[in-house]
Amino acid sequence: MPDKPRPMHPMILNRARQLRRDATPPERLLWSVLRGRRLGGLKFRRQESIGPYVVDFCCREVGLIVEVDGSSHEDRQEPDTQRARWFEGQGFRLVRVANQDVVNDLEAVARCIAWEAGIDRGE
Repeated sequence: MPDKPRPMHPMILNRARQLRRDATPPERLLWSVLRGRRLGGLKFRRQESIGPYVVDFCCREVGLIVEVDGSSHEDRQEPDTQRARWFEGQGFRLVRVANQDVVNDLEAVARCIAWEAGIDRGE
């Protein structure tokens, strides 16, 4: 399981706050499912700082990161791959979901996240 969060650099803290304020509609929609331990009793945080990065959603107790990807990620395959490798090196699993999947089938996205978190697998 990944380590507990360390104090954030002020620039990263400000960036995370800005991202929370400026959440996309799909991020807001997914947050409505993840917040308040609504998914299997797991504590998710949004726009969480992990090392030099800020991730969309993170559940540290199971080491799971959820990123909601829109069209801005189409040309970012190499940076996204490097970022994913870094997270994996820190003990996290990364799940990427498309904006359209969140909007069109939120229930299926929630089931996928629950599966990755080990909820439906009895872990």
